[in-house]
Amino acid sequence: MGDQMVFKRYEIKYLMNRRQRDVVLRAMEPYLSIDEYGRSSIRSIYYDTSDFRLIRESLEKPVYKEKLRVRGYGPAKAGEPVFVELKKKYKDVVYKRRISLPQAQAEACLAGEARMPDSQIGREIAYALDFYQALAPAVFLSYEREAFFARDGGDFRVTFDENIRYRQVELTLDSDAWGTPILKPDQVLMELKTSGGLPLWLVRVLSRQKIFKTSFSKYGTAYQDILLTERKGVRQYA
Repeated sequence: MGDQMVFKRYEIKYLMNRRQRDVVLRAMEPYLSIDEYGRSSIRSIYYDTSDFRLIRESLEKPVYKEKLRVRGYGPAKAGEPVFVELKKKYKDVVYKRRISLPQAQAEACLAGEARMPDSQIGREIAYALDFYQALAPAVFLSYEREAFFARDGGDFRVTFDENIRYRQVELTLDSDAWGTPILKPDQVLMELKTSGGLPLWLVRVLSRQKIFKTSFSKYGTAYQDILLTERKGVRQYA
């Protein structure tokens, strides 16, 4: 599967334990295959204003919201490609637009030290940077992901994320994955990504296992934990 740059889909999220995850994995075997990245260590840096305007507005559940981030699969080096992503959500539909750039160039473009590529997506990202003003790296998020795609050629995808951690220091994609966990030790986040409905076999498995749809934002949960930590007057790291 090639790197896709434009997405329009629903993203449905479920929190479950590892036993439930294993049951779902067994049920998936006839219908889905692991994708080209297999099990990967994802690192993302979310850009925001100094007062966290983007994530604050997102948590208010508006009709329209957006986030800007740069993402790598595993530790990135200066010359290696990363993805600059503008993720929008209107009502229940997620629109993701991204471009691939060498890490050093991506950082320079996002810092305003270089121009974004002159493409439709590059211009959209440049507009967001200009609109919000003073966007800067705010939170580093990392997690381990297993991703699967439909064998029938459809756009249905399933991902399982574990060990989701965040931090507010060392905001570079070439660093190690460490930080404060936002899931319980036995928890797994499953995301279903589709432009249509869910397959009946999966609906039945979720119902039998009592796995229910939830609203969950990795960056939003990290931000809420940051607020809680600040109110307690506790340092994030020893």
